[in-house]
Amino acid sequence: MSGVIATFKVMPASMDVNLDFLEARIREAVGADQVKREPIAFGLVALIVAKLIPDEAGFIDKMEALLRGVEGVGEVETLEVTKAL
Repeated sequence: MSGVIATFKVMPASMDVNLDFLEARIREAVGADQVKREPIAFGLVALIVAKLIPDEAGFIDKMEALLRGVEGVGEVETLEVTKAL
């Protein structure tokens, strides 16, 4: 079975959310392979989460739901899905 690398933009629920704790919760919840921080504006920072997942129907939706279920997460957007080599 082949896999894909899915990249998600995760916005914190508010500016008061501790990004270190949010990143730790996300890594624990989905086993993220990589998490980077991206400044947005006015001190707001998004987390860019990358994860190698199975190339199966509905798996992106499942990942989005898992990310939305993490305490402190406001919005989740799928940025990119690419085939893993």
